[in-house]
Amino acid sequence: MSKTSVTLAGVELKNPVMTASGTFGSGEEYSEFVDLNQLGAVVTKGVANVPWPGNPTPRIVETAGGMLNAIGLQNPGIDVFCSRDIPFLKKYDTKIIVNVCGKSTEDYCEVVERLAQEPVDLLEINVSCPNVKEGGIAFGQNPKALEAITKEVKKRAKQPIIMKLSPNVTDITEMARAAEAGGADVLSLINTITGMKIDINRRTFALANKTGGMSGPAVKPVAVRMVYQVANAVKLPIIGMGGIASAEDALEFIMAGATAVSVGTANFFNPYTTQEVVKGIEEFMARQKVEDIHELIGCVK
Repeated sequence: MSKTSVTLAGVELKNPVMTASGTFGSGEEYSEFVDLNQLGAVVTKGVANVPWPGNPTPRIVETAGGMLNAIGLQNPGIDVFCSRDIPFLKKYDTKIIVNVCGKSTEDYCEVVERLAQEPVDLLEINVSCPNVKEGGIAFGQNPKALEAITKEVKKRAKQPIIMKLSPNVTDITEMARAAEAGGADVLSLINTITGMKIDINRRTFALANKTGGMSGPAVKPVAVRMVYQVANAVKLPIIGMGGIASAEDALEFIMAGATAVSVGTANFFNPYTTQEVVKGIEEFMARQKVEDIHELIGCVK
């Protein structure tokens, strides 16, 4: 059996496959389809210091090769999350990565401090959600702001922190370097690309929010390119995501330099995707006689 385990900031995952935040809830609704024990990690939906109602509807629309979402990080808040979701996930042999969102540096720090005593493995800091008008987008688009919030969160976090980068920038490597300078342990990319759809029959926006985050197969070539650029610009491990729907897709990210990968939108049209990707990577390694996945990470130079 080939070795598929990888390490992110000292945390060992049995394989490099995880879920992308916001596409898997906190695992419970998918647990009847997917054996969570088979995944390297489960990444939860964004959690804030207080409950967020999210954006008005309609807030999801399909597009060619993907979808737009403007959920607005609806979530029940950290109290419910700690009492309900963490105990559920602890029943499984998988790592727990909590996605943290906020409208200010203080909001993020409050959640991170609450999680210090909780049995979770890593924190993914969502500084790049393009749906939060209160400035959620600014942290991820301004290198100085990104470095500053990374420093603040890092000071207060007990777990290693993953900074999730926004692709809605001119130079992704500048953002990656800013997060690295701020003390990030891991980077994840990409988050969604800002897009728009117009309903021509109603002559209005298909989403109440006007714009939304585009995800799905259409964004994959952009995501692979950005992961490759970042892998060659910083020393941090990378979690690659953006349109992964098969083991082949996941392997592109790994060869571009990602240590781990997240499956997002594909969960909606095929809830078994994560398990299929795990199995497909193992089969590819067996066929190619690759003994350790590290032989593939960043092998394309």
